[in-house]
Amino acid sequence: MSGNAMIDALRAMTDTKSLTINELHELVKEGLAAALARHFGAEVESEIELSGDSIEIVVLKDVVEEITDPGKEISLQEARLEDPEYEVGDLMEIPVRIDEFGLHAVGAARQRIMQLVREGERERIRAEFGGRIGDLLPGEIQSTDRGRLSIVLTQSWDAEAVIPWREQNPRERFRQGEVIRAVLKEIEETQRGPRLILSRSAPRFVAALFSLEVPEIHQNIVEIKGIVREAGGRTKVAVASNDESVDPVGACVGLKGSRVQAIVNELGGERIDIVPWHPDPEVFSRRALAPARVARVFCDQRTKVITAIVDEDQLSLAIGRNGQNVRLASALIGWRIDLYSTRDWVERGGQSTIFRGEDEYEVADFPLSELDGIPPAVLVALEAAGISTFYRLLEMEKGDFLKVPGVGQEDADQLETLIDELTVTEDTSGQQAAKGAS
Repeated sequence: MSGNAMIDALRAMTDTKSLTINELHELVKEGLAAALARHFGAEVESEIELSGDSIEIVVLKDVVEEITDPGKEISLQEARLEDPEYEVGDLMEIPVRIDEFGLHAVGAARQRIMQLVREGERERIRAEFGGRIGDLLPGEIQSTDRGRLSIVLTQSWDAEAVIPWREQNPRERFRQGEVIRAVLKEIEETQRGPRLILSRSAPRFVAALFSLEVPEIHQNIVEIKGIVREAGGRTKVAVASNDESVDPVGACVGLKGSRVQAIVNELGGERIDIVPWHPDPEVFSRRALAPARVARVFCDQRTKVITAIVDEDQLSLAIGRNGQNVRLASALIGWRIDLYSTRDWVERGGQSTIFRGEDEYEVADFPLSELDGIPPAVLVALEAAGISTFYRLLEMEKGDFLKVPGVGQEDADQLETLIDELTVTEDTSGQQAAKGAS
């Protein structure tokens, strides 16, 4: 193979790899160096020059009396056959033609060049996509194999991209040649190089669609605070606005629902709940359980548990199909949600708090022994009758006191007066206040 023929073959081979002429020359030099090493030995020294379509190769050897390394040395006698003026210690330049290498050496050059091309492609793919995790990538389905979709990307057709079965929406089916969009989830290293793992089931796929459809999100005016998803079923998105004049939910929904409907269509009809984010977990949990209306919420900061009570007609809506709604709401706020109907809550003894308004004052029950004003003998008599807390005392009428052994008329009058002093009363502003409890 002549130098020109080799250049032509390599140019045809590398044109499809988008290489410049300088990159091509560097690859040829490295490939020829590999061929020289195969032909003359691993320690061979050479100079390779490419000019236009010609290749000039010179092997450098030291002139010595006795050869110990044939790859780097030549005997004085052999050198003087070329030029009688050579002396020991001189550096001899030996021109080499490519056709002297032999087929094996030329094959080694070609193999080395292809290896360098592939390594360059891999580095380029890593550099191009390494910082694009979470980006939406368009492409075309090249093939399907055991549920896995192989994708030819519009932006980089030579990058290997796949959508595994686990990253697909179970409600969707695609065929070869269809145009598809997916989010870049990760870059997987394989023996053949980097492989782009795309996803249409990950929550970040929905987030990428919102960023595409809602300019306010792309401009960081509206922020996605959290997103959870069960692909093919339901997605919950928590949004907040960095501008008080912009309604985050309205921006995501769009005029007549146009923006969110475009995303729903892309997801094959999947339900999307857009929830206004709130820093208070009680308020946030109410919103996260939408579309159900929540009657009452209790928050335990220590255990990170939300207790939510809903009316009977809202219970199935709050739970969702197979528990999906409450499960996603819990994942969205990051707390466990214990859900009760009003009937279940009352049966569990929670009726004293369930129907109060949001701004009402709440007084906890406490033992009678903490009250001042009850004679010790009367206190013993009441506790013996099972009346040991203030709330239990409030449930009794004056006549009930007289039925307790050891409590007389004077004692009953005194208890009645004490209750009047401790009972919550309405003041002039309509607010409730408790008085006299110690």
